Amino acid sequence: MSSAQERPLRADAARNRARLLDVATEVFTTRGVDVPTEEIARAAGVGVGTLFRHFPTKEALLGAVMVRRLETIAAQTARLAAEAGPSDAFFGCFRLVVDQSAGKGEFTRALAAAGVDAHAPLQESSAVIQAQLAGLLARAQQVRAVRPDLGLPELIALLAGTSTTMEHLANDASARERIFEVVFDGLRPR
Repeated sequence: MSSAQERPLRADAARNRARLLDVATEVFTTRGVDVPTEEIARAAGVGVGTLFRHFPTKEALLGAVMVRRLETIAAQTARLAAEAGPSDAFFGCFRLVVDQSAGKGEFTRALAAAGVDAHAPLQESSAVIQAQLAGLLARAQQVRAVRPDLGLPELIALLAGTSTTMEHLANDASARERIFEVVFDGLRPR
């Protein structure tokens, strides 16, 4: 590891990196992954050289956006678990994961097309989220807010399927809400 990688970023460099990730997340999610890096740099108010100092390739930027999204989900899930009751925390987390997964499939396909394993850098954050989901599921089942026969593998499959479904609905808020209602109804005990 080089000494440049070991040193923490200067405050202005850290702000630039965070701003680039904010802008890239918004742009890739709303406009797709084909947006040129030059547009992202311009929208972030930095030069393209600054973007490439932080993210040497577009794929590195996409990967960093995906990791950041998972870290955000993990932090928000922890907050929900601490602040809400078992039922609200479980269903709130389900909604959060689905909403934060917008564009994930497109990101993963773009990285795979470039020969990049999109799953490797996400393993640590994914493991944290899976542990959180297991805890939320157990708590919700203990208070009988979620059917007792649902396991973590099925929950993860439902999250993935619901996320894909929501991508097909695009900006139809009422249809998205109906999907949540149907899925949540199926998750509740009979």
